[in-house]
Amino acid sequence: MANACILAIKAIPNAPRNEVVGWLGDALKVKVHAPPLDGRANDELCEFLAGEFGVPRRAVTLLRGDTSRQKVVRIDGLTLAEVQARFPR
Repeated sequence: MANACILAIKAIPNAPRNEVVGWLGDALKVKVHAPPLDGRANDELCEFLAGEFGVPRRAVTLLRGDTSRQKVVRIDGLTLAEVQARFPR
């Protein structure tokens, strides 16, 4: 796919609800409701981001940070500028 972006994420598991908090440096801070057990928070994070950006779930891939709060995701179908426009700093 021609358009794709690599996005740093600061993930906060066990939040009351899924929400994008805003930018923390170059990373997008995202709260997810799921606990960090058996990859459930990672799955919910990818599903939530897909919904927020209006792309299919398969377009969001976790590249790094399986067990860390600092994650890197690839989003196919969007440029970094489009992501930043959706969530202004």
